[in-house]
Order: sequence, then structure tokens, then C-alpha cells
Amino acid sequence: MKASLTAIAAALLISATPWAAAQNIAIVNGKPVPTSRLDALVAHFEKTRGPVDDNAREALKQEAILREVFMQEAERRGVAKTAEYAQQMELARQGIMIQAMFENYKKTNPVTDEEVKAEYDKFVEANAGKEYRARHILVPTEKEAKDLIAQIKKGAKFEALAKSKSKDPGSGANGGDLDWASASSYVTEFSEAMVKLDKGQMTEEPVKSQFGWHIIRVDDVREAQMPSFDEVKPTIAEQMGKQKLMAFQRELEEKAKVE
Repeated sequence: MKASLTAIAAALLISATPWAAAQNIAIVNGKPVPTSRLDALVAHFEKTRGPVDDNAREALKQEAILREVFMQEAERRGVAKTAEYAQQMELARQGIMIQAMFENYKKTNPVTDEEVKAEYDKFVEANAGKEYRARHILVPTEKEAKDLIAQIKKGAKFEALAKSKSKDPGSGANGGDLDWASASSYVTEFSEAMVKLDKGQMTEEPVKSQFGWHIIRVDDVREAQMPSFDEVKPTIAEQMGKQKLMAFQRELEEKAKVE
């Protein structure tokens, strides 16, 4: 009976060995490095940097093994007993717990499709209307602006004068082109003068703003081009999620009794 039990135990030990080995990626100085450590490194890599291919997985495996090598040496040297280690561990514990709480808050307080759609509708309402494709020439004095208007009326090219005379470095190089924009994108004096112009029309008199004197021409007018809901939904949802989290953080800060 004894021999029979011994044989059974040996058989069990032999059959269990491959299974036990599969749970480890290596044995370092007699101590196993469990596969779960590699899995944790892979999960962190995927979350912060992207998919893990075979090469990356092998590199992470070697990192897990090296960590065990270094940990064993750190333990041998008594690092865990130092005050600095205790301080760093406490900071790490706080960081992990806080991050876990915030992640849990985001999961339990998701931004709904209805909230995103409502925010999109507000954006559309605020930005609806006309857009203008305008050009301008910016100069420092009213006299210079009037001289340029006179030249344009006599046949000089607006675009050429903008390139050579405009003090606006952004649009000047492009012949004064300001691209498509709503009237609200400009300072009040500029926008008020611009919206009075028809397509192809130029201001008869220079327009003064805080930047200098402008000569404005409207090349085209159209209804504002709004992105579709599906195009901006991810961006709006992400931004609203951040706003929710910030509001949660402020709420905790305001409720806390700090003496």
C-alpha cells in the first residue's frame, strides 16, 4: 500500500510540473517569476503605448525578469527598511488609490449621448450664421490706407499691395487672405465694416482698430459650415468627461475641512 501511494504521488508530481512551469516565465535564484507579472506589464504597455507585438512582449518579459533580479538585490541590501523607501511607497500608494478612484468615477458617471448631443446643439446655435472669405491690408496710418485705396481704384491689384504693404505677417504673405471665418472672429470695428460689404466689395474708407488701419474686401459669403455630429462626437465626449472629472475634484476640495 505504501509503494502504491508513493507511485501515485510521484505521478502527480510529474504531471503537475509542466502546469507549474507554465505559471512562471522564469526562475531567478530559485524564486519563480509568475506569468501574472508579465501580464501586468503588457496591460500597462497597451494602455499607455498601444498594442504589444511579439518583439515588445519579449522585451517586457526580459524586463519582468530583470525586475526580479533587482528586487532580490534590493531586499538583500535592506532597502525596504529605509525611511526613503517608506516615503516613496506612501506616495505611490496615494497616487494609485487616487487614480483608481478617478477611473471608477468616470466609469460610474459616463457622459451620455444625450449630453453630448445637447452640447453639440449649443455649439451649432452659437456658431450658425454667415461666414466670410475676406482679405485685408493693414497699415499704421490712415493716410497710407487712403493712398492704397486710391491705387486699388485705379487698377492696382489688392493682393499685390497686401503682399508688399500689409503689416499683418499672417495674411500679408497670402495676399491679405483671412480664409473663411465668422464675423465674431474679428475685432468689433473690423467685423462691423465687413458685414456691410457685398461679395466682391471693398471698404471705401479705411477702418481703424487697435491694430491699425484696415482696407477690407469680401471675396465670398456663405452659410457657416458646421461639422456633423458624428465627426465631433468623440471630441465633445472627451472634453465633457474631463469637465465632469474636474467638477468632481472641485466638489471634493470644497467639501473637505482643511484646518
